[in-house]
Amino acid sequence: MGEKMKMIQSILLLTLLPALFLGAQQEIRIRISDGVSMIPVAFPRVTFAVQSAVKEDAVRADVEDTLWNDLEFSRVFRMVPREHYSYIETFDPQNIRFRDWESIQANILISCQVEMPEASRIVMAFRVYDVRNGGRFIFGRNFGGKREFARLIAHRAADEMMKQFGETPLFTSKIIFVSSRDGNDEIYMMDYDGGRQRRITINSWMDVLPSWSRDHEKILFTSYRNNNPDLLMFHLYTGKTEFLSTQRANYCADWAPESNQIVYTSTKSGNAELYVRDMDTGRERRLTFNRVIDTAPNWSPSGREIVFTSARTGTPQIYIMDAEGTNVRRLTTEGNYHDSPEWSPDGTRILFVSRIENRFDVFTYHVRTNSITKLTENAGRNENPSWSPDGRHIVFASNRGGSYQLYLMDYDGANVKRLTSTGENKMPKWQKFTHRRFDN
Repeated sequence: MGEKMKMIQSILLLTLLPALFLGAQQEIRIRISDGVSMIPVAFPRVTFAVQSAVKEDAVRADVEDTLWNDLEFSRVFRMVPREHYSYIETFDPQNIRFRDWESIQANILISCQVEMPEASRIVMAFRVYDVRNGGRFIFGRNFGGKREFARLIAHRAADEMMKQFGETPLFTSKIIFVSSRDGNDEIYMMDYDGGRQRRITINSWMDVLPSWSRDHEKILFTSYRNNNPDLLMFHLYTGKTEFLSTQRANYCADWAPESNQIVYTSTKSGNAELYVRDMDTGRERRLTFNRVIDTAPNWSPSGREIVFTSARTGTPQIYIMDAEGTNVRRLTTEGNYHDSPEWSPDGTRILFVSRIENRFDVFTYHVRTNSITKLTENAGRNENPSWSPDGRHIVFASNRGGSYQLYLMDYDGANVKRLTSTGENKMPKWQKFTHRRFDN
């Protein structure tokens, strides 16, 4: 086992052990609902290198606030409140007194120094230390880029910290969604925290139901360009749009995680059925054969199963079948309207919405126990839930404030945060995003 992994394991062990209090200081550790303690992290104010030609408070705020909010949001780390830092003298990244930081119950210390050799460029030195082991160096990396991308640089640093602790990177992930803010429904993209919202499709017709490609370079969506719900694919880098299916109605496409196939709903044979299309050859095969609607398909993380909505028993219910269309079994047994299923990244849970007293709420189905947990309640209509790449968070649409907007919540329904405010916003899909060429 490598030294770094041993160090990280020791940090986790210390986090799980009962902490000792000094005087009347407040306990910093926090235990989350699944029984795993978050790692307490101290993050002093960002400093500027002496050789920087420019010192901008706005840069400090962008980097500092973004990093802090990212790690606080993670449910992996718990940020030690800055009011506790008053016990400590001015932070000097060249002469760190680690015992001071241990005294406020921090396990991890982050040092972040910014250099701006010119007004248009930023270089950030990001260093992480193990406070409980005498300040042992865990890792460090320099991140650089244009001044206007200071928030993105901070997101990348937070992602690197997640990776170093064996967690799924989250903070450079993207959410695509539908918005009416510019007149008609179009596809938009934003950072996971609601930052840098930008329009992707620019058309005079409706574009709805977006979905990510497996390589994150393309977006599948349904367009009413020809007054018909056609299935299209938009290439993020080139701006090129391809027509995939134009026979009657085509919608709710989802890309397989381990192969170059999509599953989608089409009425090309009469009623709404599920089809799989090989994106290399264009060949298709039909999966369902019913006189009722089968829709909203979503692949399991393994690619071996598909969850979907079907009205084959009279009302919309959630079903699972093998990827070949066999071994169909029903998941939901109560209620008369369930829809929008989506598998969690680890395959243990399935999000869906259920209508109760003319109001939609978000639920989680637990695959191993066949149990169901309600996540939203008494807060308008809540629809279109989608998992974060690490499965700890959910984005969804809700009209709880009057108009439909996008919100984040933790996987257990806690810590709800609003992301959008302009126009009406709905149909979000959350995915990791690693392509800097488009992001910059």
